[in-house]
Amino acid sequence: MENSSAVAIFTLHGLNETWANTLIFFALALLAYLLIIILNLTLITTIIIEKTLHEPMYIFLCNLCVNGLYGTAGLFPKLLADFLSDSHVISYAGCYLQIFIIYSSVLCEFTILTVMAYDRYVAICKPLQYNSIMTSQTISKFILVSWIFPFCEQTIGICLSAQLPLCGSHIDKLYCDNWSIVKLSCVDITINNLYGYIVIVINFSQALFIVFSYIQIAGASLRSSEDRNKFMQTCVPHLISVINFSITMFFDLMYSRYGSRNMPQALRNFLAVEFLLIPPLLNPLIYGLKLSQIRRRVMRVFSRKCDILK
Repeated sequence: MENSSAVAIFTLHGLNETWANTLIFFALALLAYLLIIILNLTLITTIIIEKTLHEPMYIFLCNLCVNGLYGTAGLFPKLLADFLSDSHVISYAGCYLQIFIIYSSVLCEFTILTVMAYDRYVAICKPLQYNSIMTSQTISKFILVSWIFPFCEQTIGICLSAQLPLCGSHIDKLYCDNWSIVKLSCVDITINNLYGYIVIVINFSQALFIVFSYIQIAGASLRSSEDRNKFMQTCVPHLISVINFSITMFFDLMYSRYGSRNMPQALRNFLAVEFLLIPPLLNPLIYGLKLSQIRRRVMRVFSRKCDILK
């Protein structure tokens, strides 16, 4: 066993069995990352430029896209470098930085989706009070909570795992994650497991709030055709995002804790990165295609750029 004080770098073993197809996987990962950047930046830029989109729903959507860029920045640059390298290692500090970025973005995403559910609940169930409830101060507070609270959650988790003496340095994934580090510990990890369950309960509570909000929204949407149209136009994209993100996170949780080494390496790698691949790709597409205001503004922005180029 390795002495914990000697663990200065970690070795990532997620690419071991895919080395023969390195260039193919590198090209696919680079294409996916470029698409994520282009799609999310397009939506962010459109919302910032167009003053008519400076409404709570679009501001929260902008934060969702920013978070998508933030989270994927914790995975793809390192992953792309590993595809072109013979040694897949990461420093002790770099490993914890990667854990913080990736999993704080996960917690941020769930919190932002919860805030967006509340916004839709007020818009449809309390339309006359919407402007008095969703003030600029309230929006600012929601945005701050959406980032600061997840950052605090992840900081506590990092501090707990960083105190563990480690008896190994080999991580059987494409990237560092908290559970992989905890499993390398030489001592009891009851406190870490307990905190992990606390975080799961917090996120499960947020999921229950989203479900409760949509039960109320669905009931209110039956009152008139206008409310039904509003539900289909603004709530369906959000609901798809919530379901999409929840499913990918469920698979990541199951894989991280109960995944078998008997599974094919390619499948294990996909399960490990899907929550950092599918939501950041689909979210801007779902909202961009479904929300007519954003769709029109995006086309307007592109037409302006085409005119300038001419």
